[in-house]
Amino acid sequence: MSLKIRKNRSVAPPEQCVLTECMAIIAGAWAPNVIWHLRAGPRRFSELRLDIPPVSAKVLSQRLKELEARGVINRTIQPTTPPSVEYALTALGEKLVPALSAIVDVGYKLKMGATGSAVPSQAVD
Repeated sequence: MSLKIRKNRSVAPPEQCVLTECMAIIAGAWAPNVIWHLRAGPRRFSELRLDIPPVSAKVLSQRLKELEARGVINRTIQPTTPPSVEYALTALGEKLVPALSAIVDVGYKLKMGATGSAVPSQAVD
């Protein structure tokens, strides 16, 4: 005897699913790391490279361009000699920080096991 397929009783997502839109932003390789390191304030490209050692310059550059195109970060050219560029979170990018913090908290709980104590995400860098 086979099991009967149960009807899904959850409300259908809107046509343009907002979860899919949000996940498209943070699902890119290294995008969450970039957002995480910009949460404390603007950073230059070289500083982000030091913050995220495994990322290559090419991938970091691509991720920064994608995040800027999606309105998550701002790119500001500083009037210095030579000119430097700083990246900072936009208001939209700031709204992603609590979501990433929650993901980090769950990650600690998964890593520590159900009975372990998790380190608060604000203390993690």
